[in-house]
Amino acid sequence: MSARHHAGVPVIDVSRYDDDTIRAVGDALGEHGFVSIVGHGVDPALLDRGFEVAGDLFDLPPQVLAQYERSEIQRQRGYVPFRRESAVGGLAPDLKAFWHIGRDLPADHPLIEKGLMHRNPWPAERPIFAPVMRAVFRELERVALDMLDALAVYLGADRAAFREMVRDGNSVLRIIDYPDVADAEPGAVRAAAHEDINLLTILPAATKPGLELLTRDGEWLPIESAPGALICDTGDMMQLVSGGRLPAVTHRVVNPEGADGGRRSMPFFLHPRPDARLVMPGDDRRGVLAHDFLLDRLAANYGARPGAR
Repeated sequence: MSARHHAGVPVIDVSRYDDDTIRAVGDALGEHGFVSIVGHGVDPALLDRGFEVAGDLFDLPPQVLAQYERSEIQRQRGYVPFRRESAVGGLAPDLKAFWHIGRDLPADHPLIEKGLMHRNPWPAERPIFAPVMRAVFRELERVALDMLDALAVYLGADRAAFREMVRDGNSVLRIIDYPDVADAEPGAVRAAAHEDINLLTILPAATKPGLELLTRDGEWLPIESAPGALICDTGDMMQLVSGGRLPAVTHRVVNPEGADGGRRSMPFFLHPRPDARLVMPGDDRRGVLAHDFLLDRLAANYGARPGAR
């Protein structure tokens, strides 16, 4: 399969993951760290509805949203206020606010009882938010799991090799609001240069441009989604598991040249179970726990690391 390109990123039809498609996706992620996929089956009307209810959410006053901030769990669920997160090594806090949605697990689930995962707070002021975002979560997770199976084959493992690693995994849908900012401090951008923490990220087209990736030549390449496409990239956990064959690539969201009315984005981050070890299935090395890896990275973004349990 010869992948076409859009804005410098390979575009691949994944309506059928045959051998050629698997090789094309793996090669694209190995070379670029990013790939654009079509034929994924996600209804664009669902994504449009997601952006609509996201806009309604962020129209709420900050003091109302603030009651849903969960600093005691490193903000892994619920609201994260404007300018609260900083990229590792960033010059200033990012010019964004966002809302984290995780997997819905019952209160008596072992991962909840052990404090390894957390339940979602939902905004009572916007009752439609929960059902719509649950639907978006399910659809983007389906896409991510199909790609994960393909990457297992690409890395020489059985197709379902990664499934146990991500069963009841700590995946997150992040609903991001980048408002217009007239008084940004020096060095502050919408999202400073960073790599994702997780295994795979599935990113619907944002409402405005601004995403850029750092090429191997050290140049910043603006990324635009092909019509109907989802952008996918590999994170630090996948880089570790794959022994570097599928690297995490540095990317950022730059400021517009003036007011653009604000930008919204809805990336889905596929994470392992917190008690999974970040090694290839069948590897007899002990490997780092996904939970410890995540907390160390969150500590770098938000502050002191809480005690691991």
